[in-house]
Amino acid sequence: MKITVDTDRCQGHNRCHAVAPDLFDIDDLGYATAATAGDLSPGSEHSARLAAANCPERAIRLDD
Repeated sequence: MKITVDTDRCQGHNRCHAVAPDLFDIDDLGYATAATAGDLSPGSEHSARLAAANCPERAIRLDD
């Protein structure tokens, strides 16, 4: 599974970082980016799904 953050949709609510701080970085303006460009470990998939579900802008995409 890979995480992608649509930077055009992200509004900087940072809910993703609140629920999965190891999976998301926040830039100087408060917008999220994926902390890793590669595949997630199987143990991180639940946190990634939770982060995507908590994004009010639906800016997080998870690809299997």
